[in-house]
Amino acid sequence: MDFAAPMGYRRRAMNETAENKQSDGQHIDFGFRTVARDDKQAMVRGVFDAVADKYDVMNDLMSGGLHRLWKARMIEALHMRPHCDLHLIDIAGGTGDIALRAQARARKLGSRLSAHIIDANSEMMKAGQKRAAVKKAAHLHFTTGTGEAMPVPDQCADMVTIAFGIRNITDRDRALREAYRVLKPGGRFVCLEFSHMQSALLQKIYDAYSFALIPPMGGLVTGERDAYQYLVESIRRFPSPHAFLQDVESAGFARPQVELLSGGVAALHMGWRL
Repeated sequence: MDFAAPMGYRRRAMNETAENKQSDGQHIDFGFRTVARDDKQAMVRGVFDAVADKYDVMNDLMSGGLHRLWKARMIEALHMRPHCDLHLIDIAGGTGDIALRAQARARKLGSRLSAHIIDANSEMMKAGQKRAAVKKAAHLHFTTGTGEAMPVPDQCADMVTIAFGIRNITDRDRALREAYRVLKPGGRFVCLEFSHMQSALLQKIYDAYSFALIPPMGGLVTGERDAYQYLVESIRRFPSPHAFLQDVESAGFARPQVELLSGGVAALHMGWRL
């Protein structure tokens, strides 16, 4: 099996994207393509609308179930307080997965957690509402919106989370500032995202697996191969863990931390609003 072509294509695409960004500031990456900045949100919405019903199944298949361990660690990293009322805002969390996990953790601590789920993708939220209904979950509120302009007041949340969504946001810096805006003083921000492995050899193997297997698998399971080609490419376009951590700090978060998971396949980026 020849993996040289995708790797070479990756380098060319990244260089072309960088040149276009520098030339006029009106373009942005969409996987390895460069598109008009104003078009990206609609294009991302199309990707996730197409795969919403099988999104969680594909997460299991793509990660071999590891995403469940990563999300469990994410919930631990929220440092929830026991025996109190808590409010969570989950950005790009339409399937309700993170909010439901957070509620389960809060119950174990004797706390009650309400969650406001904000997602631009209506099909993803429909999937989340179905899941919440099956689980008879209460205190979950679903709202159509984006991370760059959340329709909620200042300092209303104890915690803000985003799992595997920040790389799909057009203006990441603005979204980070929004997360800071809506947190109460003492509030916690935790972002789970695919990342870059520390070992060049393992990264090469991971790239080979991703490009060779994930798009065909996505095509077989969901009928949307192109959607998973974009998802694989978008991971490679995301900044390195420490570069993104600098963005978190620049948004105002104190005590910023990054924790690599599974050798860097994914990473948690965390901070506090003090």
